[in-house]
Order: sequence, then structure tokens, then C-alpha cells
Amino acid sequence: MSTAVPNTPARTYEVKTHGCQMNVHDSERLSGLLEDAGYVRFDKDGADEQAGHPDVVVFNTCAVRENADNKLYGNLGHLAPVKAQKPGMQIAVGGCLAQKDRDTITKRAPWVDVVFGTHNIGSLPVLLERARVQEEAQVEILESLSVFPSTLPTKRESAYAAWVSISVGCNNTCTFCIVPALRGKEKDRRPGEILAEVEALVAEGVTEITLLGQNVNAYGVEFGDRQAFSKLLRACGVVEGLERVRFTSPHPAEFTDDVIDAMAETPNVMPSLHMPLQSGSDKVLRDMRRSYRQSKYLGIIERVRAAIPDAAITTDIIVGFPGETEEDFQATLDVVRAARFSAAFTFQYSKRPGTPAAVLEDQVPPEVVKDRYQRLVEVVEEISWSENKALVGRTVELMVAEGEGRKDKETHRLSGRAPDNRLVHFAADFSAVDADSVRPGDMVTVEITYAAPHHLVADGAVRSVRRTRAGDAWERRTSAPSAPTGVGLGMPTVGIPAPLPPAPACG
Repeated sequence: MSTAVPNTPARTYEVKTHGCQMNVHDSERLSGLLEDAGYVRFDKDGADEQAGHPDVVVFNTCAVRENADNKLYGNLGHLAPVKAQKPGMQIAVGGCLAQKDRDTITKRAPWVDVVFGTHNIGSLPVLLERARVQEEAQVEILESLSVFPSTLPTKRESAYAAWVSISVGCNNTCTFCIVPALRGKEKDRRPGEILAEVEALVAEGVTEITLLGQNVNAYGVEFGDRQAFSKLLRACGVVEGLERVRFTSPHPAEFTDDVIDAMAETPNVMPSLHMPLQSGSDKVLRDMRRSYRQSKYLGIIERVRAAIPDAAITTDIIVGFPGETEEDFQATLDVVRAARFSAAFTFQYSKRPGTPAAVLEDQVPPEVVKDRYQRLVEVVEEISWSENKALVGRTVELMVAEGEGRKDKETHRLSGRAPDNRLVHFAADFSAVDADSVRPGDMVTVEITYAAPHHLVADGAVRSVRRTRAGDAWERRTSAPSAPTGVGLGMPTVGIPAPLPPAPACG
């Protein structure tokens, strides 16, 4: 524990997060660790010219996409002259790219002070202090998890919605994915520990939780219970005060009917499902080492829709995997048309050193990949727009969000998430109700008046407002004076966790 010098301003920090939901949640833990160590979140808006940069910048990196390396070293390059002009400034690099590159980072960017891996995020404050005292870079990469991340202090990004990690690591061997090599084999938390965290969050005012795992529906493999995940969903259903339960990301190979039944029969489990497809071609799925085929995938979608007719299903798709032919690509389009996804996160295949796919023959020419990608996006958007248009005229209850409507100030609207996780921008028209304002975490009922491919609009008067404990929690957090009491690396804004950051799910 560090001891503060009287009248010495607390050191400030900023965390820059790239990649998947795991990284977002890990950054919350990095925030908690740094705040416990006496740091305070850097206030960009309140900084003067001399203090225009934080004392500590932490990059929590992703290694899934090819441009991850370029993005990191580009950002580090921009910070080099800043650090030279700011005595005492420190730069730390963690996450999957740090786990992969290790000593390479300090060789390419010798001004970096700390490099830490995915298995030892809890070491960051100690490593920063050691680098400061010894005046040399500290590189610490562990090969296996020493402490389950959920035992670490956490600075939650949101007052009303929270990630809850149920497992870390992955036992799959997808040929395009480097994540299992960096995150390790799957380790599961015990159900009692998970539910205790959920109940504690609800007691603080959280009303929506997202269960998080690299392969979330494989939960239970470590202690031998194949139905552990469906049991966990049902257990969340009896937590008083918990209104919304979501999860990400599952794997089709292990997605079983007991999970579908639990989703359909547990009222607070929301009718939304993110089910990575990756490819609709059986040949490509085989080459990817994905242990399911097109028929199994579509069978899951069919059973989900039969049990939960209003479910919104989203997916991940990779275009241009080595050896993919036009016929293979057409098979992917066939699945997209049959599944009618409400949204799809589409990616052009990128070669990642260290993965089996990187050395496969028949790499698809970049111009072909780009052409297929553009054609896929057109089909995806056509379908998602059609699916959204079918909702015009429907009345939905939204959880009011903060920071999700980037144009809300210009359009004089607010934004929220429907039960199926669709984003809805709604008019701040409270003429039909008693309340004249709502807070993030509160619930409003609106009628959908317009549909776009990626969002919905409700421009009529708000039908009803339900103030919630989550809204109370948001109000307490935002009205309380910021007290630099000694440990933190906070997230930039209070807001609902982004449902799907722009990186492909490991599943």
C-alpha cells in the first residue's frame, strides 16, 4: 500500500481498452486496483495545458485482429514525445497483445515502463511502483492464472448494469483464434461465488447483469456439470431486484436445449442471443476446427425461435478464411438469409502469427476478401433493416442508457435498450406522464415509430416512466463529490456496458 505525501496531488491515470468484453471487464478491475493504490481518474475536460496528460496511461490490448499491433505501436509512438516532456509519466501495456509479444514491446517502444499479461493484472500497481523506483522497465508475464480476476477490486463502469465473469480461458482450438493460447484453459468459478457477486451488485442498485465467458455456455466443464450454465441462468431468475440477465458469448457446439429452456422459462433472462457463426460452409467450419456444421447451427436458431419467438439473434462472421471459395461464401450468405440475424459483426480474415490458419495454403487474395465482405454487409443490413421495420408500431419497455446515443444532443432524444437488446432512440417528450425526466437505469415505455438497419426510433410521447433502484444508484454516483481516497484507475464515463465491442467473440 502506498503512503501519500501531504499536499501532494494524487497521480492520475487513464485506461485505453481495445477488444472484447473480457478486456472491457478486465479494465474495470485495473481501475479498481489503481484506485486502491491511490490513483485518481484523469479528467480530460478539467485538465489545464501543463497537466494535459495523465501520469499513468494503461493500454489493455487485443491480439485478435491484424491491425492490433499497428494500433498499439502507433499509440505508443504518439506518447513518446509526451512522456519526454512530462517527468514521472508512466506507460503500461497489458492484455492479450502483451501476453503474446512480451519483451518485444519494450524493444520496439523502450519508453514503456510496464508490460503485464492476461494472467496477472493484479500486479499492475506493484509493477508501476517497481519501475518508478528502479527506473527500468518491468516485464511480468505469467503462463497461468494465479488469482481469479473476480477477487480483485473493481471500478464498475456503470451504476446500473454490470459484467459478471463466470469463467476465463477457452478449451477450443479454432485455427483462426489466438485467444486460448493467451488466456489459457477454461477455469470456472463456483456457482455460489457468482451468485454472491450478482446479489452484491443488485444490493448496490444494479438491475442488469451480463454473464461473461470466453465460451460462456461451456461453463461447468471444470467441475463436471454439463447443465451448470442453464442452472445458473435459472438461479439468476430468483435474485430479487434483478430485472435483466444477458450472457455472451456462447459456442454453437455446446449450446444445448436445457439452455434454451432456461432462457424461455426464466422471466428476467432477456430474449437476445449472440451466437457466433463464423462461416456457413461446412468445409470452412471444418478448416476452422469449429465442431458444428451448418445444419446444427440452423437447428439451434430454429429451436430458439420456437421457444422465444421475439428473440433477437446476432452473430459474428469471418470472410476470406484460407481456402474459402465463392461456393463457400454463398453458403454463408444462405445461412444469413435463413437465420435472419438482427445484426451481424462481420470481419475480414486477418492472419495472426501463432495460429494454425496463418500457415494454411490458399490464402484468399485481399481484393476478393474485400468484395465478399462488402456483399455480405449488404445482405446483413438488408435483413436487419427488414427485421427492424417489422417492429414499427410495437410498444416496448426500455432501460434508459447513458452514452449510447452519439447524436442524442443534436436530435434532442434519449436512448435505451429494449429487452431484445436493440438500441432505441426516443423523444424526450414526457407530456403524457407525470415525470419530466428520467435517469440512466430507469425504465420507459415507448412506441417504435421508425426503423433503421442498426437502431430504432420512438418519436412519440413517452407512455410511462418507472423510476428504479438502478436510477437511484446512478444518481448517487453522479451527484456524489469525487473523492480521491486512494486507489483507482477509473473508466471514462458511467454507462451501460457496450453490448458488443467491435472485436470478434472467441466463441
